[in-house]
Amino acid sequence: MTSSLRSDGGRKSPSPSTRPSRQRDAFFDNAKYLAIVLVGVGHAWGQILDGNRTVETLYRVLYTFHMPAFIVISGYFSRSFDLSPKRVKRLITGVVVPYVVFEIAYALHRRVSEDPGNDISLLDPTYLLWFLCALFVWRLTTPLWQTLRWPLPIALGIAALASVTPTVGNDLNMQRVLQFLPCFVLGLLLRPEHFQLVRRRAVRIWSVPVVAAALAIAWWSVPRMETGWFYRNASVQDTSAPWWSGPVLTLALFGCSVVLTACFFAWVPGRRMWFTALGAGTIYGYLLHGFLVKEGDYTGWFQQPFLDRPLGEIGLTVLGAAVITLLCTRPVRRVLRYVVEPRMDWAFGRDPGDAARGREKRDRAAGTGARGTSTEPAASNAGGEKVSV
Repeated sequence: MTSSLRSDGGRKSPSPSTRPSRQRDAFFDNAKYLAIVLVGVGHAWGQILDGNRTVETLYRVLYTFHMPAFIVISGYFSRSFDLSPKRVKRLITGVVVPYVVFEIAYALHRRVSEDPGNDISLLDPTYLLWFLCALFVWRLTTPLWQTLRWPLPIALGIAALASVTPTVGNDLNMQRVLQFLPCFVLGLLLRPEHFQLVRRRAVRIWSVPVVAAALAIAWWSVPRMETGWFYRNASVQDTSAPWWSGPVLTLALFGCSVVLTACFFAWVPGRRMWFTALGAGTIYGYLLHGFLVKEGDYTGWFQQPFLDRPLGEIGLTVLGAAVITLLCTRPVRRVLRYVVEPRMDWAFGRDPGDAARGREKRDRAAGTGARGTSTEPAASNAGGEKVSV
């Protein structure tokens, strides 16, 4: 986030070469790292739920807010998406290409480890890759949500309708795309001052009893409610519940997600921590840890008896957090950057806007060279702004 410019008290302004470079916001890097750690821990817990009410209680609370928190942050940082060539290029290289590469990789991994006849399908996201499909759709529709007068109520209405529409189907995991849509739209609507509000000391204090109440409700819900509701990947017709429960639970889960996400943000540190730099590599941890979870599932590792005991559960939790942390580190990012964040300049035409700006720079440089150190004033419009050529 950019900081505001302050008066320098009449001192000479620093030249462009001496101005400090814009730094990443430590709060958001911390939030992304902690959220991705919770994602990894949640995937580990998901393998040992059978008959374990304590783990399932924690699992339900976690699944109420950990992906919504990640999606809210994604929406917040998608506010500037405008379908310009530069943004579309970034969407392709940062979302579409990693999705294709890792979808093929996950399909081949399953062929080797479990099912030699497993198909490769780019329309049926494997495991955690649904998020890349969702992010692609959400960002493409960003200009639409920023144009509407009431974007969040409309997004909630779409999510509620999706919950009672089984014909949406599984292509690109559209049920999740639509049911998590309100979280992304909420992120688009947020401003820095909103994050400052939830980081106040009073919110931090109140979050403790709120989380305690969430744990109590989750404990009560274990024998009374299916865990599948928290995945938001199916319509109500796929369960034995009445049709009206779909919209009701969609709205209820969104409300709970917002409250617990606010509690999560309240406890995220705003200063630089030992893990702050890892926040820049969360997509690596997200995409890679699924191979380990799936391998453990294919080989039956999660069926080990010691994982049914408290020490085993704690050990699995620590292991999940440690693995995610390792996969977010700089050496891993350096090795895999070419598939997770490829540049691919060869695949795109030159942006006309960049070409125009390049010509303008060359013209200014030529004018400076011809007249020594003086330059002509730039042409301005009625508002005093420079006119781009």
